[in-house]
Amino acid sequence: MSLIRPYRESDRADVAEICLKTGDGGQDATGMHGSDELLADIFALPYVDLEPETCFVVDTGERASGYIVCAADTRGFVERYRSDWVPAFAAKHGGAGLSPMIEIGLDPDRMIIEELDEYPAHLHIDLLPELQGQGMGRRLMRTLLTALRERGVPGVHLGVSPSNTGAVAFYKRLGFFPLPSDAGEGSLLGIRTDAVV
Repeated sequence: MSLIRPYRESDRADVAEICLKTGDGGQDATGMHGSDELLADIFALPYVDLEPETCFVVDTGERASGYIVCAADTRGFVERYRSDWVPAFAAKHGGAGLSPMIEIGLDPDRMIIEELDEYPAHLHIDLLPELQGQGMGRRLMRTLLTALRERGVPGVHLGVSPSNTGAVAFYKRLGFFPLPSDAGEGSLLGIRTDAVV
């Protein structure tokens, strides 16, 4: 039986693999970006390394097969990402101009949105296909919202590709809504931490 628990350092390789296996709009992104480590080095591992206390996994008894990772204070996370993550990221993956995805990894300011006062936290959530459709995504979100609420964080936001229709539908079912700075694209969504999901 699967359970949700706080992230442990021993989950790091599983988290990286989940990020890769779901990195193409929920599908396997193996071989898409030159290095199969690139997506996790942008969207998952900085969170578990820099802010593990707001990261949770779905443990199947054999391994972690899903996760939710979060920066509770995006502004503070951006500064730590810039000072503690970017230098090693650049040494590993190269500098600006190499690829659009590397450019994203080098740009912590991309995480700054207009609504940070109301929605200061941001998250990434991924489940391997065998866990999807079982309510685990909702349970992960509920776990994170409770943890953020207990820390006094009023809201959380996320970015989603409008082409990832399954994810967009999932977030809408939970009560996420487009934020004003989204400009009608439906890719920047927020929710209050006191929401019932």
